[in-house]
Amino acid sequence: MNLTRYQRPDLGWAGFGRPSSLRDELDRLFEPPWADLARTSQLLSGWIPALDVHEDKDNFVVQAELPGMKREEIDVTLHDGVLSISGERKAEKKYEEAEVCRTERFFGKFQRTVTLSAPVAADKVKAQYKDGVLIITLPNTEAAKPKQIDENVN
Repeated sequence: MNLTRYQRPDLGWAGFGRPSSLRDELDRLFEPPWADLARTSQLLSGWIPALDVHEDKDNFVVQAELPGMKREEIDVTLHDGVLSISGERKAEKKYEEAEVCRTERFFGKFQRTVTLSAPVAADKVKAQYKDGVLIITLPNTEAAKPKQIDENVN
């Protein structure tokens, strides 16, 4: 089996694809020569679920894409301001009498960590898992919430 690096399909219509930004070009220019090797080894060692993290005035909210997993296969911990999401997605049955034409899904162990920039109320953290998306809501402590300061003008 040959391992070929994914390449974005060429649509053949100049100007209709995503235009390359100056930032993309600079990133490519200063990328170390071993970056491709690092990406490939990371892909071969397991999988990394996608995360979104946002913060409003009351909460941090972390969303993780974990399709095909059951709740009991996912571990969530919070320790010293670091949120950790880990687990293992098990491979489905092997196709012993069939030739595999393409395999693009990743299986195996994973771990994602997020260092929070402000203290959270650990006893009020809530997590819900629905349709392959884990949503963790981490309320800020009162000390971490922004305060309105009234000005006294004389």
